[in-house]
Amino acid sequence: MLDPQTITTLARRLYDARKTRTPLRHFSREHPGMTIADGYAIQREWVKLEIADGRRILGRKIGLTSRAMQLSSQIDEPDYAPLMDDMFFAQGGDIPVERFIAPRVEVELAFVLGRALKGPGVTLFDVLAATDYVCPALEIIDARIEQFDRETRAPRKVFDTISDFAANAGIVLGGRPVKPDALDLRWVGAMLFKNGVVEETGLAAGVLNHPANGVAWLADKIAPHDEQLNAGDVVLAGSFTRPTPAVAGDTLHADYGPLGTVSFRFA
Repeated sequence: MLDPQTITTLARRLYDARKTRTPLRHFSREHPGMTIADGYAIQREWVKLEIADGRRILGRKIGLTSRAMQLSSQIDEPDYAPLMDDMFFAQGGDIPVERFIAPRVEVELAFVLGRALKGPGVTLFDVLAATDYVCPALEIIDARIEQFDRETRAPRKVFDTISDFAANAGIVLGGRPVKPDALDLRWVGAMLFKNGVVEETGLAAGVLNHPANGVAWLADKIAPHDEQLNAGDVVLAGSFTRPTPAVAGDTLHADYGPLGTVSFRFA
């Protein structure tokens, strides 16, 4: 476990890296004994710095929900991070690419809660009952901590990703909001286009067999910290496509069939 001063110092480095768009080398390289608990402790300290700047938490994101991603990260459960208010961007608009270091885009479903969810013991059915509506979303992920070390090319470890807001950097909500019982959410599919070319396709069942399972997992996971999911929170349930890299000038467009589309352009 890292000592409190080290945790505070690393959180400040991430806070500065986000503002200056300067990538950092792996914390796990610098601190080989780093743990998942350390990653979340750094993340919580970083949140305090953002809140001191006047930022607000508008929800949460869940990552590493697919089995393939968990195996590649050598963990057996998802991870999570906050969605800050300045991470939300308008559907169909231009997003300044200079806000990010190395942005990539993922296809997700967002659950907007009508009432609070507090663990332990939250079930899929509790999530569906507490959800006001579900809508398509595109998540922009970024790497304040380098995805691959600049010298060794070693991939970052899950501790690095967790401390780095689980790579979260932006969210675009769109499409057609639906009540959670209006359709079987497992069978929601999407095609992700970049500049008119299909880059990825996926099915929401790839998220823990049902995307609401991720929300239930999250409510239980944060309960020991005396935290809960609140009414009005936006919860990104997890990607069901691989991340697609994008640069200035690229247009990203996700077609969810009957749930409509989400799009934006990197300006």
